[in-house]
Amino acid sequence: MRWALVKVCLAVTAMVVIAFAVPLGLVIKEMARDRAFSDAERQAATIGPTLTVTTEREELTRAVLSTEPGGRGRLAVHVPATGPGGSRLEIGTRRAAREDLEAVGTSGRASIADVPGGSALLQPTALGSGGIAVVEVFVPEGAVTHGVGTAWLVLAGVGTALVVGSVAVADRLGVRMVEPAQRLAGAAQDLGEGRLGTRVPEEGPTELRSAAAAFNSMADQVVQLLANERELAADLSHRLRTPLTVLRLNAASLGEGPAAEQTRAAVEQLEHEVDTIIRTAREQRPQTQGGPPGAGAGCDVSEVVRERMGFWSALAEDEGRTVRLAGVDRTVRVPVAGPDLAAALDALLGNVFRHTPEGTAFAVDVHHSGDAVIVLVSDAGPGIPDPESALVRGAGGRTGGRDAVGSTGLGLDIVRRVAESTGGDLRIGRSVLGGTEVRIWIGLDGGRAERARRGHRVGRRNGRRGPRR
Repeated sequence: MRWALVKVCLAVTAMVVIAFAVPLGLVIKEMARDRAFSDAERQAATIGPTLTVTTEREELTRAVLSTEPGGRGRLAVHVPATGPGGSRLEIGTRRAAREDLEAVGTSGRASIADVPGGSALLQPTALGSGGIAVVEVFVPEGAVTHGVGTAWLVLAGVGTALVVGSVAVADRLGVRMVEPAQRLAGAAQDLGEGRLGTRVPEEGPTELRSAAAAFNSMADQVVQLLANERELAADLSHRLRTPLTVLRLNAASLGEGPAAEQTRAAVEQLEHEVDTIIRTAREQRPQTQGGPPGAGAGCDVSEVVRERMGFWSALAEDEGRTVRLAGVDRTVRVPVAGPDLAAALDALLGNVFRHTPEGTAFAVDVHHSGDAVIVLVSDAGPGIPDPESALVRGAGGRTGGRDAVGSTGLGLDIVRRVAESTGGDLRIGRSVLGGTEVRIWIGLDGGRAERARRGHRVGRRNGRRGPRR
């Protein structure tokens, strides 16, 4: 498209230049010719007063030599014979044919005759005796074309500049049209490959700007649809995992017997299938979006924590667990979608109920440190023997069996993804209650250096020490 526009502009400009330059060049040539013969007529006229006074050779010779063309041998005077015994008088060098001279003398009209090396202007002049003399002025070919070559070169240069300029303008216009189209095509390809953050600058002609705006709107709709799908999957996961935890705990209280064993096996199988579904959904989730997960979303962490603790507190009361909740008395906005944060909290609290004995106390604390929000989930249980293994278990969608305590690591991986989507991280350490402390670091500005310094101070202030990673 770009080169087609350049070719069209080149052809049109070339035709315009030719249409104007060629006639103008011919006009300049004709003007130079007219100027040369006008000068010759003026020079021939300078001899007229002398011819009206005398036809003496000496006088005429003196008058001819006094003129510029006469001094250069380009002016001649032809006086016809006067009287019965008179003779023809010629002064200067004759170049025109005798027949041309006689024709001008007979007709009394000026004429131009072609002669070797140029042209001759034959100008009739009346004599005092009544006859007609012919003044011949030689006009060289160079005088006729004087300045024509320079004018043609100037016209050629102007025409070339116009053509080059039009091609340059057409090329810029082509770039202005083609580049937005190429960006739109590239963005469409990127979107097709899964890079959902791809957007197109709304630049270029009106039609391409409209196409770019429509593409960006379509991409936003695709991202929104996928976000809704992920929210639905996350909501389904924590809705299923929560009743499964209750079923597991109830099944554990059934005692011994075939029916109890079958119930526990069914719950375990169901939980395994749910884990498989969650892992598969996580593996298929697009990883090529333009922004971090959760970008543009947000929630009040205090509200989410209070809502989920309201659910788990009922189950804790049934099992005789002491619950402590702190730091949720004010609004704290975090760049995480509410369902994602709720799923992360359910995963951690579900682990507390699954892997600690009944009656074990637990606590949830929320700290706001300026550029980050820290959510601490701690318990008084036996703790995690190998925190590092627990953190990497299931990371990256890795498949595999459960560990010795029956955990697939999916819950911690969900929590880790939520934290890392904001530039934060997840840490496991020993809590002041004596058991496990899981620290979710939710970054507000992604500053890792400041986050590390503040994390060290918060850990020392709360008397907790987490493992190095």
